[in-house]
Amino acid sequence: MADNLQRNYDFLVIGSGIAGLTYALKVAAAGTVAIITKKQRAESNTNYAQGGIAAVMAKDDSLELHVRDTLEAGAGLCKEDAVRTIVSEGPSLVRELIEFGVKFTEQENTRGQYDLGREGGHTRRRILHAGDITGREIERALLAQVAKHKNITVLEESIVIDLITTQKLGLSGPNRCVGCYALHKKQNTVEVFAAKITLLATGGSGKVYLYTTNPDIASGDGVAMAYRGGASVANMEFIQFHPTCLYDPKAKSFLISEAVRGEGAILRGKDGEAFMKRYHPMADLAPRDIVARAIDAEMKKTGAKFVLLDITHKDPEFVKKRFPNIYAKCLEYGHDITKAPLPVVPAAHYQCGGVVTNVDGETEVAGLLAAGEVGCTGLHGANRLASNSLLEALVIAHRAAGVALQQRHKLPAPPAALRAWESGNASNPDELVVVTHNWDEIRRLMWDYVGIVRTDKRLLRARARIQNLQREINQFYWDYKVTPDLIELRNLALVAELIIESALQRKESRGLQYTLDYPNRDDANWKHDTILRKA
Repeated sequence: MADNLQRNYDFLVIGSGIAGLTYALKVAAAGTVAIITKKQRAESNTNYAQGGIAAVMAKDDSLELHVRDTLEAGAGLCKEDAVRTIVSEGPSLVRELIEFGVKFTEQENTRGQYDLGREGGHTRRRILHAGDITGREIERALLAQVAKHKNITVLEESIVIDLITTQKLGLSGPNRCVGCYALHKKQNTVEVFAAKITLLATGGSGKVYLYTTNPDIASGDGVAMAYRGGASVANMEFIQFHPTCLYDPKAKSFLISEAVRGEGAILRGKDGEAFMKRYHPMADLAPRDIVARAIDAEMKKTGAKFVLLDITHKDPEFVKKRFPNIYAKCLEYGHDITKAPLPVVPAAHYQCGGVVTNVDGETEVAGLLAAGEVGCTGLHGANRLASNSLLEALVIAHRAAGVALQQRHKLPAPPAALRAWESGNASNPDELVVVTHNWDEIRRLMWDYVGIVRTDKRLLRARARIQNLQREINQFYWDYKVTPDLIELRNLALVAELIIESALQRKESRGLQYTLDYPNRDDANWKHDTILRKA
């Protein structure tokens, strides 16, 4: 492995979703930008977002209503200042996306009047969407803009191993980030990237669970790297399980958007009963945590492996037009959603906690910013309101770019020659088997013991096992040359540990944390974030 090439940039971006691309476009006029992405540039959590982006655009809506709905979903843990900032700045930035070329679905026979959807927890229609492939459309438009910019370099098939901080280098003064090490998969080389300012835009950690709607890249890399680099992480216990993932052995992780229920689909048990009215006044449009727990309860009560999502009472042509991608994909698996209810199960979907940042994306480590799902701004609290995620990524990326443009003159330049990457010389013929086994074991134990409904006994069992796995994985990491699978496994194991520790600390049920040992919300003792810092 030919290692230790150093590449110097003004701005470093890790991740190529809506947050990373938006930020890159906004700082590129001021200097050189490198976007490092694990697979192809379009492979991101953004690309898989079906539902849309929430923003106040309708006459019967208001910023105050959007704020209220967000606070209600967040179960007392939202930071209201952050909520107001993000909600109020969202509409103008959505219009900027439209100027970038994003084609949101418009109402029939109109021009500029958008077809606004409604999802769980929203009291108004405010979800801008592009059919049912909104994320893909946003990604397409932003990548087209990036391709035009001579200052932006996109490095595909490169996985960041770790951040480089002054603390790790043994330099004096406050800890700051000066770059990262990245493994180029095809060339099998480790490169050193140096920059005054690094943005983490790595998305979430859904692959820590056995069943997830996330793509394979969502292994929690940003949270793990930031934590190792000295940044605090918050609220990792609040993992949002999407209520409706297609249940089919041939479908790996196909999400059925909440917008389907927003347009009238009904959840039914195997006996055909519409059960959500027994769990919440908003029935099928209740917040996601309530819907996911209700489905979990129904499955456990009846022994069923899935519940049914029924939209057969709606006009078939409307369904095909509103959800063309979902309709076509389900048809591939033999399910015609216009003719028969669809089998669905909950699946890990969104990480509401993450690296602690302010509304400008600043972390506790100088020179390190974070935007999108990897960060925790206080917008989501204990439970994310549907379609607020793309909104947050857009606003925080915009604000982080403003901070970066100011800080680039104030932060000292990275050392001219950063420490070279040191890798072991040994190889291990059993490595692939061990990595695969440990990956599978982590995902299964997280699903079984740290899922939708938790107990201290299950969490303690999970912690004991994850600590053993951490020792095995760290031994592998230091003894052998790094591979993409080993890098992801190391990050996945650390994120699993952070989720477990956070869940054990919170002795109450709130939002997405539901524990049988402490089934009630406890505002007197637990109306605060769960913060973890590396010792």
